[in-house]
Amino acid sequence: MTDLSVVIPAYNESGNIGALVTEINQALLGTASYEILIIDDGSSDGSAEEALNAGRHVRVLRHEKRTGKSRALISGFQAARGQWIATLDGDGQNNPLDLARLWPRIAQSQPVLFAGVRKRRNDGVVKLLTSKSANFIRRRLLRDNCRDAGCGFKVLPASVARGLPYFDNMHRFLPALSIRAGLTVVEVDVEDRPRLAGVSKYGFFDRAAVAFLDTVGVFWLIRRYSDPAGVSEMNNAES
Repeated sequence: MTDLSVVIPAYNESGNIGALVTEINQALLGTASYEILIIDDGSSDGSAEEALNAGRHVRVLRHEKRTGKSRALISGFQAARGQWIATLDGDGQNNPLDLARLWPRIAQSQPVLFAGVRKRRNDGVVKLLTSKSANFIRRRLLRDNCRDAGCGFKVLPASVARGLPYFDNMHRFLPALSIRAGLTVVEVDVEDRPRLAGVSKYGFFDRAAVAFLDTVGVFWLIRRYSDPAGVSEMNNAES
């Protein structure tokens, strides 16, 4: 059985994705049985081929058209073979060494969500300000107490990941949705690195303008959720 699936959504990340695959293989060598699952979200620049040619343990799922990061993650969650799923961004800004350092703790852990908190951000001013605003709104309404929900570095049990509800931008609410599913959130400091190539695929409006409505939607989703705390079946012995 595979211990860990590293799920990486990627859209036009040629110049980044191959180097990231190489780094993951180097970092995880001898630590766990793992796979690297790239979800190519309709790229037009050869990202899938670059990932496949970069090293071992790689699987690529390809969306025929771009559907967004959240849909790519859900595709990865459903296809993953590992008991734990780690998510990293395809731009290489998350450092695979952070995952390797964390693995002994993950392997001995009860089911929790490990959520990365970037120690030093390498974002532009607009991206940084909109991220801080969204985090403030989310914490006030959802009370998930997560300092950096937008960080791409997450690790959670595959069984929980496959049960998370899908909606556009759900990736920004993984801590709140994981709490809803019964997990405790454990924050871990991680490195945030500059891109090797390309530019960010997210602008002001898809980060800030919909943040409030998304947060209200997740608030409603959490309030309307009931956990049965286990289901058992009773049989009539004479049947």
